[in-house]
Amino acid sequence: MISEFSLIDKFFKQKKHLNEHTNLGIGDDCALLSIPTGYELAITTDTMVENVHFFADADPAQLGHKLLAVNLSDLAAMGAKPIAVTLALTLPHIDENWLRQFSSGFLELARQFSVDLIGGDTTQGALTLTVQAMGIVPKRQALKRSTAQIGDVIFMTGNLGDAGLGLKIKQGYRYEAAQAALERFHTPMPQIGKGLALRGVASACIDISDGLLSDLGHILKQSEVGACIEWEKLPLSSSVKAYIAQTGDTLMPLISGDDYELCFTVPSQFVHCIPANCTQIGTIEAQLGLRLLKAGHIETLTATGYEHFS
Repeated sequence: MISEFSLIDKFFKQKKHLNEHTNLGIGDDCALLSIPTGYELAITTDTMVENVHFFADADPAQLGHKLLAVNLSDLAAMGAKPIAVTLALTLPHIDENWLRQFSSGFLELARQFSVDLIGGDTTQGALTLTVQAMGIVPKRQALKRSTAQIGDVIFMTGNLGDAGLGLKIKQGYRYEAAQAALERFHTPMPQIGKGLALRGVASACIDISDGLLSDLGHILKQSEVGACIEWEKLPLSSSVKAYIAQTGDTLMPLISGDDYELCFTVPSQFVHCIPANCTQIGTIEAQLGLRLLKAGHIETLTATGYEHFS
C-alpha cells in the first residue's frame, strides 16, 4: 500500500517551481512565498464533495481541472494573478489510476497559469476535494463586490448558460450537439487574463459560479444598488437558445451555475477600455432589486441560484 508521503511525491510534487514567488514548496511543515512590495495577497478556498458538486462517475482528469479552475476563477474575479495553491484530499481508498488522472488534469491547468502546488493534506473518508488558492494584486487595485455605482454599465465575459446546459445533458436532457456544453460544464476556463485587464477599469466584479442572478445579486447587495438586465443582450449560444426554444425554460441561463465567466460593472467613461469578447447586459440603478427587461416589459427577478443549505 502506497503511503501518504509516497502518494504526494508520486502524483503531486512538481519538478520545479513555476513562478518566482515560491521560495519553498512541498516537503516542509510550511511553504514559503514572497509577496512583492506594493502588493496584497488574495486568498480563496473551495471544497468539492462527491454527489454534491460532481457526479460519482466524473472523469478524474476533468475533475482535477475543474477543482483548480473554480478556485482560480475566484482570483480572476478579484483581479489577482495566481501564484500558488494547496490541495487537501479526502479519499475513501487509494486508487492509483484515479490519482494519476486526477493529478494530470490538476497539474496541467496549474502549468497553464504558472501556479505552484506548495502543500496540502491527505486523509481517508468520503471523497472530498479542497483547494486554497493564493494570488497577488497591487494594493488598492483589487476588484470587489461592494463598489458598483449608480449608472455603471454591467458586462460579462463569454457566454451564459452553456455549463447549465451541460448539467441538463448529464441529467438526461437529449441534445445532439452535446459535446461543447459538456466541456463547458466539466472543464471551465478561469478568466485570469480578463480579470487582470479589468484592474483600474471595472468598479465591481464577481465570477458566475452559482448563476447570474445570484452572483449579480451579491454585487447589488454589497454595493447597496439595484440593476436592470436586458434579455435580448444576454450572450446566449445557439445551443442554449435551442434548449430554450424546445423547453421554454428561460430561467435556466439566468440561474444555472458553473459558467465561471466574470460579471462586472464599469463606469461609463471606461467602457471603451474593457477587454474584447465582453457583452453589455444591463445597467446599475438606484432602485434596489434586480429587474429584467424583456420584449419591452420589465419584470422583477429574485436573485436566486445554487445554495448548499436551501
